[in-house]
Amino acid sequence: MGAQIPETKRRLIAAALELIWRSSYGSVSVDDICKAADVRKGSFYHFFPSKADLAVAAMDHADIELRATYDRIFSPASPPLQRLENLAAFIYDAQKESAEKYGHVCGCPCASLGSEMGAQEPEIRAKFDEQRRHKTRYYQNVIRDLVAEGLLPADADVKAKADELFAYLMGRVMLARIENDLEPLRRDLKNGIFRTLGIAAETTPAA
Repeated sequence: MGAQIPETKRRLIAAALELIWRSSYGSVSVDDICKAADVRKGSFYHFFPSKADLAVAAMDHADIELRATYDRIFSPASPPLQRLENLAAFIYDAQKESAEKYGHVCGCPCASLGSEMGAQEPEIRAKFDEQRRHKTRYYQNVIRDLVAEGLLPADADVKAKADELFAYLMGRVMLARIENDLEPLRRDLKNGIFRTLGIAAETTPAA
């Protein structure tokens, strides 16, 4: 979200994303967000009809920022196995950085929103589904390259494997948040990605 966004709206989005990430959607009120953003409540409703609308805008902001990182991680200039290693390293490093900042493992803010409010707020569910499709397209591309290099069978179901990888990563990050423990991510995430995709152990890069 670039410079075209009014400063007040930008502050509301940033405050909502941080507060919801640190705690939860249900525990954060519009008053809390306005206070953190140093914005009057009337200005909030000028930009967002509801807290759910702000949450969707925050999810959109997080997704746009993440895409540049995913473009770099999944660049075809890197071998496919290296891309997966880079993905595991990025997820761990991002979780470590947020844990150091907030004092606990935060998990994925958009996944947390989706799991908490997806059944109650269709806009949030729809935005999470959109983000899932974006991510699995990156996964599908790297899986196709793994097939092309003979690291996966020629008849591999690319879409199914991408969906399985997404589910594995979401589950791992969610468990890290629930258990407030990053060690399993540091220790197991890379090898878990390879196992989920069915890549033979002897072909994976050295630990």
